[in-house]
Amino acid sequence: MARILIPTPLRQFAEKNDNVELPGATVGEVMGALIARFPELKKNLYNDEGKLRSFVNVYLNDEDIRYTGKEATAVTDSDTLSIVPSIAGGKHVG
Repeated sequence: MARILIPTPLRQFAEKNDNVELPGATVGEVMGALIARFPELKKNLYNDEGKLRSFVNVYLNDEDIRYTGKEATAVTDSDTLSIVPSIAGGKHVG
């Protein structure tokens, strides 16, 4: 089973887990298993069309899945998925 690292802001929707191990042959299958286990995460990760939200980045080990095949990217039992929400804000100087 692949390990998924859950960022601090989303842990409240995942029974306070910082990581979980879930089955799946692709990133999409593992993410689907994550949503099945923690349904409250869905609204934070996916839009109404069922696509990952634009501000949610998913990495397979150290590779951004947007450049490796997106949710069709193959996953093995030794892989780690990291969910990294983009953070916006700050002050524009210029």
